[in-house]
Amino acid sequence: MDQIAAMRAFVRVVEAGTFTRAADLLDMPKPTVTKLIQQLEAHLRTKLLNRTTRRVGVTPDGAAYYERALALLSDLDELDGSMTRSQASPTGRLRVDVPSSLALFGIIPALPDFFARYPEITLDLGVSDRPVDLVAENVDCAIRGGDLVDPSLIARRIGEVRLMLCASPAYLATYGMPRDPRDLEESHRVIGYFSARTGRRVAFDVVRGDESYELDLPYAVATNDSTAYLSAALAGLGIAQAIEPMVLKYLDAGSLVRILPEWSSAPIVLHVVYSPNRHLSSRLRVFVDWVAEIFSTSRIYRWPAPALELLRGPNVSA
Repeated sequence: MDQIAAMRAFVRVVEAGTFTRAADLLDMPKPTVTKLIQQLEAHLRTKLLNRTTRRVGVTPDGAAYYERALALLSDLDELDGSMTRSQASPTGRLRVDVPSSLALFGIIPALPDFFARYPEITLDLGVSDRPVDLVAENVDCAIRGGDLVDPSLIARRIGEVRLMLCASPAYLATYGMPRDPRDLEESHRVIGYFSARTGRRVAFDVVRGDESYELDLPYAVATNDSTAYLSAALAGLGIAQAIEPMVLKYLDAGSLVRILPEWSSAPIVLHVVYSPNRHLSSRLRVFVDWVAEIFSTSRIYRWPAPALELLRGPNVSA
């Protein structure tokens, strides 16, 4: 038995959930994958997988073996890469978790540059606003905004994003253009956003000089996903407080209009976080450096003066 091949087959079956899908990903016949798993189980004298007609699940022994096998294979790939290529050309698979808005409007548009630099890296990009357990879900790193709630993670600050208030022309035609934060409390509704981790709704906050307001405003709909939040704003369901890169093109097109442009919100600080137990491979290191670079060079989140003018949008009166 080729134990390394068997371990790779086992890891891929666990991740794919079926032998058929794993065989496709490994580019080998399904009977070969089945035979490798059987040989591995015989070698270990334990059952690693529970097989059903539709899905494959791991046994408790299989789950423990998966974690150790994955770490070992990662180290092996890293060792091979260090011997056969320079550190400037890292290889292998990297799993990253990114909030929806940052993925769609920031990271993904910049990825062609990353793959031009590192063509041998394969990126598994988890995209959602759900907080993930980096260790339990075998995630190499995550990009997170706001306060860090897990002090056990290693965090590197990579930049910040600004928030702005906006609404659709249809909403403003119905409710009027607010002139002051107090107007929001008196005659407007917002789109609510609640934490996927705590279920708590996030209040609006705005600042102008020494004046500041934290507004817990009425809403018709609330969501815990930023892309759904944007969709609700475009549908005219209320006023949104969204990150700048997410709404820029819609402000430019007139689908959204900026509200109270003289008022601002505290920026959201962004970090790349990873577990201290996670081996800092060359592929993880270059990804973290690349993400920090695209923020520090302002290619996404700091806009030149013409773009800032677009962010103000057309003036819609009541």
